Amino acid sequence: MGTDHARLLARQVSGAVLTRLTDLDAGRARSLATELGARTSADGPSLIAEDDVDAVVVASADATHSALVLAAAAAGKPVLCEKPLAPSLQEAARVVRSLEADGAERLVTLGFMRRVDPAHVELRDALRSGAVGTPLLVHGTSRGVSAGPGATSEGLITGSFVHEADSVPWLLGSPVTHVCWQAPRRSAGGPELQDPQLLLLRTADGVLTTVDVLLGARYGYDICCEVVGDAGAVALSGATHATSLTTRSADLLRTSAYAADWRPRFAEAYRRELQAWVDGVHGLPAPALATARDGLVAAAVCDAAVGSMRAAVDGAGPWVPVVVPA
Repeated sequence: MGTDHARLLARQVSGAVLTRLTDLDAGRARSLATELGARTSADGPSLIAEDDVDAVVVASADATHSALVLAAAAAGKPVLCEKPLAPSLQEAARVVRSLEADGAERLVTLGFMRRVDPAHVELRDALRSGAVGTPLLVHGTSRGVSAGPGATSEGLITGSFVHEADSVPWLLGSPVTHVCWQAPRRSAGGPELQDPQLLLLRTADGVLTTVDVLLGARYGYDICCEVVGDAGAVALSGATHATSLTTRSADLLRTSAYAADWRPRFAEAYRRELQAWVDGVHGLPAPALATARDGLVAAAVCDAAVGSMRAAVDGAGPWVPVVVPA
């Protein structure tokens, strides 16, 4: 992902000049820097401290995010950090408290790219226009080709479902208040991994959302979302390059190709996210992106989901309230 971001900043984002990059694999960093006309730094803190660095993108391992975000904020440099803000709810809360105490939260943007994905934006606009009346139900899917080595049941929540933890309340304009976890029959991913998982979310407006997470779907990367209202239904497609809403009828048959991962599906969303962030750094009008506190709220939703999973009996978890630390 860091490589993709670097190439976008260097080639497709106006107002940005890629000056430096760093990676644990120094050879890889040097190769990419040569390709893009940039220089390398020894590590993240060194890069942040460089005089020719005005703003920072963090796309490193999850466990490094919080320290790098705080370092960039302390240096007074805007930072776009890929999700999650931190690997745990407690650490995310500590980061947000520190940022707010220093008046630095405005410097931090979280990489929830669905907020600028054309299909998700169109879906949200349709809901705001009243196209389906009052929303009643939301159905979401989050599927991939394989879970990958080292995948854990908890990781499916914090690494994949976290996008719905942010996008569902963003779409509805209402916070998630309770989460319930359910375990369907396991796929062939292995006895130690619960894949798929079914998550139920209740938002403050009373809407009930279901999200099925299946990372071992095999057929391709597939992200879908349907909102059912009291006057109709609207859905975004999971097809490879979906950029608009779809409707279904008895005489409509559609076949779509699916990508192997998230890159083709959300390539434009990532470009728009980086462009909006750079525009914001320059003080130009830009779409609102997710904040550090949005990252904390999403972490709280995931924490409730993990709590429901851990309390499950015979695959059925209880409803767990979402508690956002002060």
